[in-house]
Amino acid sequence: MAEPRRALRDVPAETVRGIGIVAIAYLVLTIGDVAAKYALPVAGIAFAMLTRGLFGSATVLALTMAPSAGEGRHGWRRVMPVRWGLVLGRALVHCSVSFCWYRAWLSMSLADTYAIGFTTPLIMTLLAVPMLGERIRWRRALSTVLGFLGVLVMLRPGAGTVQYSPALVYLAFGIFGTALSRILTRLLTMTETAECIAFWLMAVHLPAGLLVLSAFPPAGMDVLTIVALVTLGVANAAAQWLIAVAYGLAPISALAPYEYTALPWGGVLGYLVFGETLAWNTIAGAGVVCAAGLYNWRRERMRRDEAPVAELPPIVQARPAKLAS
Repeated sequence: MAEPRRALRDVPAETVRGIGIVAIAYLVLTIGDVAAKYALPVAGIAFAMLTRGLFGSATVLALTMAPSAGEGRHGWRRVMPVRWGLVLGRALVHCSVSFCWYRAWLSMSLADTYAIGFTTPLIMTLLAVPMLGERIRWRRALSTVLGFLGVLVMLRPGAGTVQYSPALVYLAFGIFGTALSRILTRLLTMTETAECIAFWLMAVHLPAGLLVLSAFPPAGMDVLTIVALVTLGVANAAAQWLIAVAYGLAPISALAPYEYTALPWGGVLGYLVFGETLAWNTIAGAGVVCAAGLYNWRRERMRRDEAPVAELPPIVQARPAKLAS
């Protein structure tokens, strides 16, 4: 089905909206990550992927029933792709991301994986230049680097906080895959709805989970684990939908610094669920991360107030449909 392509724009008002949406998305995503970390020792990797696909797909289908303004498709049609190959390719990339992060969580703490994983915004920002043609504004680059410095304060490199383990290899692949998935999300918003992008990411987890089930079977099941698995599916689906909406509104370089906000959320939820205490460096680093995010948000609001939309051309113009297979 052929539909007009949206241009990937850098409009201040849309960027401010995107920042607000993506900040909520990372809170919801962190809730899903905590649920996964809780369930994995009992449910196993494969069953976590299966239930994420099942409950996540159902959640996105429920979202398609919500009223939509200004869209050409309604109801279940909103999950039907225009570019099947790219949609399914992005979903497969994210399945490998899920597997790698889940494998790392079996032997590493949530906070450690988050701290190392926050090289992702830097990779995203760099990849957005050749893959999307984005121009990195120096203030956005500054907020990304400042956020990374805040993560280093939390991690305390050289203090022996994180020890090498084979799980770090899985984590490295997961980090790069996450960055690539975010780039593809931004690219797909040119032709796909947010519901479509989120639905197929969730749906492809079902066959992927079945594929690795024999190698990673569940060890058992209890009520709390089932609740955690349902939470994992619903939270991830909602977060991926919100991320798709946000990345349709704002460029990668503007949203990348907000990946860092997951670590403070992870620290709070880690304390509430797992009893992990927050060290002084975690609190100090979280303050730097929040300051960087607030600085970036304030700058985007100033751009919104100063520049008319007409003076800000799209980053990527709509291209003919025959180039988008």
